[in-house]
Amino acid sequence: MSVIRVGSAPVSWGVWFGMDPRQVPYGRFLDEVSAAGYRWIELGPFGYLPTDPQRLRDELGARDLRLSAGTVFERLHQPGSWDAVWDAVRRVAALTAGAGGRQVVVIPEMWRDPATGTVREDSHLTPEQWRAKTSGVDRLGRAMFEEFGVSLRYHPHADSHVGRQDEVVRFLEDTDPRFVNLCLDTGHISYCGGDNLAIIGDYPDRIGYLHLKQVDPAIVAKADEQGLTFGEAVMLGVMVEPPRGIPELPPLLAAVEKLDVDLFAIVEQDLYPCAGDVPLPIAARTQKYLSGCGVPALRFD
Repeated sequence: MSVIRVGSAPVSWGVWFGMDPRQVPYGRFLDEVSAAGYRWIELGPFGYLPTDPQRLRDELGARDLRLSAGTVFERLHQPGSWDAVWDAVRRVAALTAGAGGRQVVVIPEMWRDPATGTVREDSHLTPEQWRAKTSGVDRLGRAMFEEFGVSLRYHPHADSHVGRQDEVVRFLEDTDPRFVNLCLDTGHISYCGGDNLAIIGDYPDRIGYLHLKQVDPAIVAKADEQGLTFGEAVMLGVMVEPPRGIPELPPLLAAVEKLDVDLFAIVEQDLYPCAGDVPLPIAARTQKYLSGCGVPALRFD
């Protein structure tokens, strides 16, 4: 039986950027995530939490918190991008490993700006660009593990080149499972019209990490009909607290439980921007809901 360790992340407190005056101070986030009953967190955007490993360890330890993973974006399909991507990944991986984490969630950059809607590039990659991305991510996963001892968990994302189910399947088929496995973000898969249970069933050996999210299907439909960016959909409230959206989490968690692997399930609810008093009650209710889902593998310690 699997052990699924549940945590939360800065994004559930409205944090999208390393620095933004509209975001809650990191000390408040750490105090509140602990108060909500979680013991594991992610780094969030680099620079939001302290970037000195010892200071970060001290801040987490003072609140009985531990680090599950770091997060970083990639754009390896673009020519000449390796050095810049590796520089960003290296600092995240070093901090993650230095603070006790053993995984880094890597996210594809979006092809349009989530705030302005500006189209940065074509929404579809050429065969050459796809090969550059998949081979680049393989190289990235190997380099991260060899230099820092952290494992790459790839996170499909709305408005990116790896978001729809066919793109996720193609990505898994074209990457090396020794160095690249999946961060299954249940909300982004559902937002893009995918089937989380099918991915778990078809690729059980590639599920290495979870982001637990739900989306409001009515707002997803509106975003699709009106061509809204992911950021615009978030501001409309597309991410909802369970059990108010899709996918249903109990059957999904039960399917993961049968995989006989230990992994993290990080609760996320994109709320950017949001008032400071909004996240804590939601986080506490979500923790209580998940505790009552009847999945024995779930751990909150």
